[in-house]
Amino acid sequence: MTDLTPPTRRSLADRWFLSHPATVGETYFQHMRFAATFCFWLTVAAGAALIHAVVPALCETTASRILRRLVARMDARH
Repeated sequence: MTDLTPPTRRSLADRWFLSHPATVGETYFQHMRFAATFCFWLTVAAGAALIHAVVPALCETTASRILRRLVARMDARH
């Protein structure tokens, strides 16, 4: 016996904007806020790493401290 029901088709908007946030239990805007905050702190960490590259006595642990905090936030979500 064959299944004659057509495959479920999801809209482009659902595939691009809604599917992934739903997998982590968030709405689109909740996920956007989390990702934007994550991006902000990654940028701060990159800036600290660049400062440390130029002047090694500055920002010695800033980037690694930020990254550890971000990893802990990601682990707590899943």
